[in-house]
Amino acid sequence: MQRTKFILGGLLILAAVVYLIVSSTQASAEYFMTVDEVKAKGAQAVGQSLRLSGAVMGDTIKYDSATLTLTFDIAHVSGDNAEIEAQGGLAKVLSDAVNDPTRQHVSVVYIGPKPDLLRGEAQAILTGKLDSDGVFHADELLLKCPTKYKQAVPDQAEANK
Repeated sequence: MQRTKFILGGLLILAAVVYLIVSSTQASAEYFMTVDEVKAKGAQAVGQSLRLSGAVMGDTIKYDSATLTLTFDIAHVSGDNAEIEAQGGLAKVLSDAVNDPTRQHVSVVYIGPKPDLLRGEAQAILTGKLDSDGVFHADELLLKCPTKYKQAVPDQAEANK
């Protein structure tokens, strides 16, 4: 009888721990989306914690150093790595995205220091929330700039031979 109580108590504790892990994971989960997916979701995406990726449109970058407010637009880039490689690689896909006036884009607002890698044709990976006006308010901003490193890699490879 005492052994049964011990096993039941252990199972209840285990169930509580599993419940806490699952509920905290779901509460902090961020769904990765492309610009096209955000636009397609429309009002359903408003207010959700999202991770968004796109190509920085260089002519839209504006920075106010007094308020540390950075604004720019990102254009749609596929989230499928196989598709990106089939289209000629990330550098070409990013260039095509910012130079295609028919691509959908999202305006971004970020408060913080301007990153050194922020330039046209960089890939921006943003974490934040979309407001009802369709502006993405980023809390976190990561940038990949494949064109910056494209020429350095062959030179480094030659130097190591």
